[in-house]
Amino acid sequence: MKKLSDIKQLKLYLWLGAVFLCLHLISYTVQGESDLPFRSINETWLVLYLTAANCWLLEYNVPKLSWRKPFRSILRLLAAVFIYSMGLFIWRQLGVTLHIFHPLGAPIEISERLSILTGHSASSIFFFALVRHIFNHIKLKQDAQQLRIASQQAELNYLKSQTNPHFLFNTLNNIYSLARDKSDLAPESILRLSKILRYMLYETSGPYIAIEQDLKIIDDYIALEKLRYDETLRVSFNHDLENMKQSLPPLLLIPLVENAFKHGVSETRDRPFVDIHLAIKDRQLLFIVKNSTGDPAGENKTKANIGLSNLRRQLELLYTDYSLEVQQEAFVFTATLKINLATHV
Repeated sequence: MKKLSDIKQLKLYLWLGAVFLCLHLISYTVQGESDLPFRSINETWLVLYLTAANCWLLEYNVPKLSWRKPFRSILRLLAAVFIYSMGLFIWRQLGVTLHIFHPLGAPIEISERLSILTGHSASSIFFFALVRHIFNHIKLKQDAQQLRIASQQAELNYLKSQTNPHFLFNTLNNIYSLARDKSDLAPESILRLSKILRYMLYETSGPYIAIEQDLKIIDDYIALEKLRYDETLRVSFNHDLENMKQSLPPLLLIPLVENAFKHGVSETRDRPFVDIHLAIKDRQLLFIVKNSTGDPAGENKTKANIGLSNLRRQLELLYTDYSLEVQQEAFVFTATLKINLATHV
């Protein structure tokens, strides 16, 4: 991991060196210099040195400066001053000796040459440090964003891992009730449960699924629940979808349906019912689940349960524009979910 980071930093400095060189060549072109080919070679030779010097200064030297070690810090600063002044002058002379660097114009005093080269070094430090700071700031924000996304995805997976076993636990309880009563409907209930399990195992691993797939599972779950009740239970499930292939996070809607049976119909003694309506138009989802309850309006507060709690948190992680409202009336409980599907994060 450290080597990978070092390679990325090296690429950054090579890129900065190339940009710094281009800026100088552009300035010579604007000034109308006639000896541009030779100046290009000279600047390339100097920029090679300055790129290495800035990499050393910003990545190795500056991070090790400390008020707790003043002597070492002073030595490092003196070394930096030497590298950016006399060091660059020596590098230039080496290029002249190797016939790489071509002196242009009239000869000048060494002190003046040092002054010019030092100014050249100072401009490179400012450029490299500024761009490096901007680059690292952007990279830090991107890393933080990636970490936030990974954290949210981990939490979302955890919520799903809670919801699915909770859903299956309630379903197994239903089958247990049928088996205990030696009902002939027990085999059918097991068959429907196997379809739900197959769906959970093989179809819900991805972030999205076609809404028609979830509708089939809701139908199977409703049929499974109806096996426990006689003909007094009335269930209505209607939907108005402009596109059956509309994508939706898998099993997002099932907690409200499950809640209607577990905390509503199962506690209703007289004329139990569940009315479910689903509509999606222009990527606006409306899901209303209304069910009978055993409590008069205002007698008991709406009970919090793992299904609704997890659903609220999943919605927070998945969408920026949504609402989930629950309302308790006289022996009737209504849950209304609205989602702007275009606001998926």
